[in-house]
Amino acid sequence: MSAQTADGADPAAEGGRAAAAEAAGRKREQQGWYFYDFAVSVYSASVLTLFLGPYLTSVAKAAADAEGFVHPLGIPVRAGSFFAYSVSASVVLAVLVMPLVGALADRTGRKKPLLAAAAYTGAVATAGMFFLEGERYLLGGLLLVVANASLSVSMVVYNAYLPQISTPDERDAVSSRGWAFGYTAGSLMLVANLGLYLGHDSFGLSEGMAIRICLASAGVWWGAFALVPLRRLRDRAVVRDPGAGPAVSGWKQLVATFKDMRKYPLTLSFLLAYLVYNDGVQTVISQASVYGAEELGLEQSTLIAAVLLVQVLAVAGALGMGRLAGRFGAKRTILGSLAAWALTLFAGYFLPAGTPGWFFALAAMIGLVLGGSQALSRSLFSQLVPAGKEAEYFSAYEMSDRGLSWIGPLVFGLTYQVTGSYRDAIISLVVFFALGFVLLARVPMRRAVEAAGNPVPDRI
Repeated sequence: MSAQTADGADPAAEGGRAAAAEAAGRKREQQGWYFYDFAVSVYSASVLTLFLGPYLTSVAKAAADAEGFVHPLGIPVRAGSFFAYSVSASVVLAVLVMPLVGALADRTGRKKPLLAAAAYTGAVATAGMFFLEGERYLLGGLLLVVANASLSVSMVVYNAYLPQISTPDERDAVSSRGWAFGYTAGSLMLVANLGLYLGHDSFGLSEGMAIRICLASAGVWWGAFALVPLRRLRDRAVVRDPGAGPAVSGWKQLVATFKDMRKYPLTLSFLLAYLVYNDGVQTVISQASVYGAEELGLEQSTLIAAVLLVQVLAVAGALGMGRLAGRFGAKRTILGSLAAWALTLFAGYFLPAGTPGWFFALAAMIGLVLGGSQALSRSLFSQLVPAGKEAEYFSAYEMSDRGLSWIGPLVFGLTYQVTGSYRDAIISLVVFFALGFVLLARVPMRRAVEAAGNPVPDRI
């Protein structure tokens, strides 16, 4: 029999009810948290991966001179490289802002207002892409820079919730479900986009107008579904550090964050590996449609169908790799995915032009490893973050995720500018996956988790 207190209460029963209530509260927050992936992934799928690259490239070509160059700020840029350079510029802006937002979130505990501000800035900029037409390539570049940077900033705050709403043993599954929700949203919107694009004549729309509607609808979707996490997630009180100074500029805060992270060299080692291989992932995502349209000569409808295939298979891939991580550990599962990424790029280099079937096979390979490699990387990093510094450290993580992912697009754009070949540009990205594999393999994960002061999960 269990002991009772003087007032007749059963401590064991009270503890059980408290634990059940805590678990129910975590589940509610987790369900709300999933919906930000649901809200924002449409931007990544429809805008960044599919429509904006080829469309902005066509707008830049319409504004180009006889040699095929546009001149933003008087700088000669080959029209085919303008989109890649714009992605790089958005990343530079994000690097200035993300560390400051991360530090503010940790010091104030007010994550929700910061998440809302970043989300709706990005949503409005994306909706504004409806006005991208004619020779307005500079408008397109500006909106891309704002939307992409806002996405990165919002993800700093969003990812920082993961250690707070899940236990160490839950995180691989919770992170994987978030990515699965996101790819489900991307699939739903891409079905609608495909119907609108293929049937634009029957709707009385030009092809350009159909694309502009697809771009703008991603912004509306982003803003609408962001309301769900903003209602369910809760801010937590923080223990204020009396020695913490005032907010500083993004660069100074970034330096301060990395100085603090030097106390955890194994966390830094993981971030370096992630920075390298994820740069390759992000570049493939943003440049694949350009490669398909410009090098392989595929129709826009083929590209939409291929990206839809990626989204559908990424749901299964994220959930499946989450299960593999439960059996083999997240690190080994990620290493396997990096080998698959490198093989996929080699296959893409030799892909014959004008063959949709082979392009779909390539898309299937990408889909199966895309969601899982991203979801498991996020959950793995959450194990390496010291308590109370989630947003600040996730600003460094997001810098690695998107903030320093300007190197890949820059390499891609420069390779094309020098060689004039998108095949050379795509194969140049293999080095990111090979080097990332080597760096990740060298990180002792159990020691890294212990060094951060966190409990070590059964499998990692």
